[in-house]
Amino acid sequence: MTAPVVLFLCVHNAGRSQMAAALMAHHAGERVVVLSAGTDPGEHLNPAVVQAMAELDIDISTQRPRALTDEDAQRAQVIITMGCGDSCPVYPGKRYLDWPLTDPAGKSIEEVRLIRDEIDHLVRGLVAELVS
Repeated sequence: MTAPVVLFLCVHNAGRSQMAAALMAHHAGERVVVLSAGTDPGEHLNPAVVQAMAELDIDISTQRPRALTDEDAQRAQVIITMGCGDSCPVYPGKRYLDWPLTDPAGKSIEEVRLIRDEIDHLVRGLVAELVS
């Protein structure tokens, strides 16, 4: 059986999608292939996001925002959108989930922790569904 491919997609790929991808990789391991991208990637990750993930012993400090490619979307069975609205392209035949999460940009570390924990809850549910 081939591992499902999940693509986490937001605008800047500097916060929510990076946290979701790292949490999915952490919880699912090799049972899921994880991709993360943005429709208009930023230059670097949000430092508060890096800090919040480090508090869970998940190091994302070497990750970089990257642009969505058609190849990423074609590989994915599940595409999770996070606040990109109309800037997220639609690929026919893909399963889409929209997670309406607060953008961590400009938020305090306390607020970013809450966003991280909400993402963690959603990711755990998706892992349970995909690898059951």
